[in-house]
Amino acid sequence: MLAPDPPSGRFDGSTHLFPVRVYFEDTDLSGVVYHANYLRWFERARSDMLRLLGIKQRAAHEAGEGAYAVTEMALRYLRPARLDDAVVVRSRVAEISPATCRIVQEAYRGEALLCDAKVRVAFVAPNGRPRRQPRDWVAAFHTVLAPSCEQEGPVSA
Repeated sequence: MLAPDPPSGRFDGSTHLFPVRVYFEDTDLSGVVYHANYLRWFERARSDMLRLLGIKQRAAHEAGEGAYAVTEMALRYLRPARLDDAVVVRSRVAEISPATCRIVQEAYRGEALLCDAKVRVAFVAPNGRPRRQPRDWVAAFHTVLAPSCEQEGPVSA
């Protein structure tokens, strides 16, 4: 029997959509999603967004070229998610530089914004020093570079 692939989400224009289900293990004693789980969801969504863009992080790391490291992250928690909720993480590439990328991410339940994050990642060499991202990665990011996220506000469905 052929096992199904894990969900990777999909692109809708320049926005990557990544579905998440809230499981019991995601909640705290009060029955709402524990704050650190939003970080996990955002990380998974970013990783799958890169995978869909053809960015092979594992291959770059194994070849000794480098890897991404989160250098900045700002989160706002606006509403709670609860057990069995269907949540969609929306991710947009907001800015590209030779060594960094800024990504805006938002977790929604329906039209309700639950949490948002502004993340900056830097491509770093194995010694931890910043270095230029591979050119084909920068080109891939430019295919989904969103208009100014700062002026637009939340991602719409």
